[in-house]
Amino acid sequence: MKNISKALMVSAGILVGTSSIPFPTMGIEKTEASTTIEKMNGKFQNTSNLVMREKPGTNYKKLLTIPKGAILTVTLKQDRWYKVSYTYQYKGKNTTKTGWVDGTYLKEYNKYTTQPTKYYFTNKTAKLYSTPDTKKKEVYTVASNNGFSSTQLVLNSSGQTWYRVYYKGKYLYINNTDVVNNTFTTFKNTKYKATKDTYVYQYYGTIFSKLVNVPKNTIISTSKKIGNFYYVSYGGKKGYINIADFTNNINEVKYETTPTTYYFTKNLTKYYIAPGDTQEVASIEGNNGFASTQKATDQLGKVWYRISYNGQDYYINSVDVTVNTFSTFTNTNYKATKETYIYESFGSQFRKLVTIPIDTVVASSKKIGNWYSVTYNGKTGYINISDFIKSDGVTVTDIPDKNFTTTAELNLRASYDASSAILTVIPKSATVVATHKASNNWYKVTYNGQTGFVSGAYLKEVTTDPGINRDTYQFVDLRTQSSVTAKQINDYIAAYVNLKGKKSVLTGQGQLFIDAGKQYGVNALYLAAHAIHESGYGTSAISLGKSNLFGFGSYDATAYIASYKFTSVKENIAYIAREMKTTYLNPNNWKYNGAYLGYTTKDANGKRIDSKSEGMNFYYASDSNWGKAISQHMEKILPYDKNYYKSAQINTTIPSAPVKPEGSDVFPVGIQAVADSSLNLFANKGDTTKVNTITTGTSFILLEKTNDYWVKLMIDDTVYWTNTIKFDVYNRYVSVKNLGRILIDGLNVRSAPTTSGNNIIAQFNLNDYINIVTLPNGSLEMDYTKSWYKVQIGNGMMGWISTSYVAQELK
Repeated sequence: MKNISKALMVSAGILVGTSSIPFPTMGIEKTEASTTIEKMNGKFQNTSNLVMREKPGTNYKKLLTIPKGAILTVTLKQDRWYKVSYTYQYKGKNTTKTGWVDGTYLKEYNKYTTQPTKYYFTNKTAKLYSTPDTKKKEVYTVASNNGFSSTQLVLNSSGQTWYRVYYKGKYLYINNTDVVNNTFTTFKNTKYKATKDTYVYQYYGTIFSKLVNVPKNTIISTSKKIGNFYYVSYGGKKGYINIADFTNNINEVKYETTPTTYYFTKNLTKYYIAPGDTQEVASIEGNNGFASTQKATDQLGKVWYRISYNGQDYYINSVDVTVNTFSTFTNTNYKATKETYIYESFGSQFRKLVTIPIDTVVASSKKIGNWYSVTYNGKTGYINISDFIKSDGVTVTDIPDKNFTTTAELNLRASYDASSAILTVIPKSATVVATHKASNNWYKVTYNGQTGFVSGAYLKEVTTDPGINRDTYQFVDLRTQSSVTAKQINDYIAAYVNLKGKKSVLTGQGQLFIDAGKQYGVNALYLAAHAIHESGYGTSAISLGKSNLFGFGSYDATAYIASYKFTSVKENIAYIAREMKTTYLNPNNWKYNGAYLGYTTKDANGKRIDSKSEGMNFYYASDSNWGKAISQHMEKILPYDKNYYKSAQINTTIPSAPVKPEGSDVFPVGIQAVADSSLNLFANKGDTTKVNTITTGTSFILLEKTNDYWVKLMIDDTVYWTNTIKFDVYNRYVSVKNLGRILIDGLNVRSAPTTSGNNIIAQFNLNDYINIVTLPNGSLEMDYTKSWYKVQIGNGMMGWISTSYVAQELK
């Protein structure tokens, strides 16, 4: 019994009580461990009070007790025993003891130090690790001459120095032997010319995101650099260029004086401080004229004209303007058709000198372009003649095509008065298209091959697509099969997305339309064109975020949140094919008004004229040209073949209605809402017995919205469901304070409301829902410029994002 008790006491002696004062002690010298010894060199920390022994084993002499959290230097390892050195204060002096401890109670010790932001460039191919050591496989390998910023230094347990850096959305570590220090420097603003096609990078290294392409021979100014990466602003983006791709050997701009010449802007035109600049000052609208007496030829051979605008000299590119001259004519009176102005010079961008009321008559005998020199109320300047008509007779002006229906039987006359010859008679309720309007309210129209004028008193403006030619896809029975191939559909989509440089969920998905069309007896070409039209070729927010190509379930009031969420594009296409066949293409369904696209006609108040509307367009879309737009996509993918559709077989089989997909929008934690009317509450989704009712003004937390329009919410930590909210008029039921949705992919979240410095802490993706932080008064927290939102990233972490890329939902 004595021996057993003694053994238990020795084993228990590894761990002691709470005393943290080291002291010498005696032990029993028996039994050594194995003789396998491994050399080590590192720092460790004990996780509990720990006994140091003379040799590796519980039977050896106790030297002292090491308090929890001490830093130990390890030199040898034998089985689970480690030889350590421990330094402590004893009687006012540093004392070091060396002995053996049980490694079960040790952990490696890394010393983390916060430092002011420093910059490091790789001096060779370097590896980035998830921890400050090489125990795990590297996360990334980066080439030399790439820079990182760091605010943390780590001295790991092996004595190696590592720096924490941020790359591709992750905090990683790089060894100090793989980098060299660098700093930002500023210098006199200098111009550099690209020697090849290159890029502006997001940060100081070619491994970072390419923000914008810089074509060869582009000239860029800069006055700040780090290493051989120079900070620039180009193409609306701010970032860094690799100076190895540029030269500062740039020829001078050549200037020459010219006779006074007048130039008019063609379209929206940019103007610059100097010829050859790449960063514009601002833009000027089309049809504005300027005088110039200087021409400049820049380093690339481009010609620029100096102009004076708002008291400053600027330069415009010669390709953006046309030459014009003054001309004189017989003095003529002109009457204002609306309230307008006299401008200081010949363009609406110039200062307004005086207002000209409607029906005011002014005289002019000199013009340049469509700007006429006049004097009115003591002010001499220029009027835009499009705001006037000759006051000594009727004038006829070209107008955008307008659709009218006749309100009575109407004479079509040779001219714009009732005394002119009758060409034909137009019956009541006929649809005509007007192309010109006379100043006495007569319209120029064509009917049955005759072109003449009718009185506007007997016309009612409508919105329509009359569909005169019915031998088009607009009137094809959509229950027929198409001969279109997947490649034809894919090529059509690819041509668009490649041109626009956009991401599309429809890329390479043409076969899905063909498969769904065959399965449910619906024209596959129509299905593809319908999806392309509604989703912008698969690039819309709803298609990218919810795999919903048709905007199905969406309402104008809250288009994104109301729309159904599908698990895949395949599921969505199959669902719509089946839905269309059971409703709009089903003669027994109330939505059926012809198994073709068709069109609608509306009066000036937007009310549908049923007798002049037909096809799917009748009920499916409020846009009168919806059917025509889809048929045009079909035509571009595969030209219409009249003979093919004459004999095409119609599939009249009607499948069962599709089951609504089980999708939902889950919102971030902390989305605050207020009831704007009473809401019935249920314990579970789909219940029919309500358990509570909240009244107007009640606050709650919004959690989720499902495809069948049930909403999950929380009040006082209790979760409920409601189906009271109608999303086409959601603001009658609920107001949400702080729900945001991200409008671009890869939106940077910053630690402060500024783009200055390396302060990116996270990123949001397109269509991510976010929690915008609120102030105690319920308003959204913003910076003083009102251009940044404070947001909650997760786990209570906060950051800032630009308001330009956020949509407030259900506000």
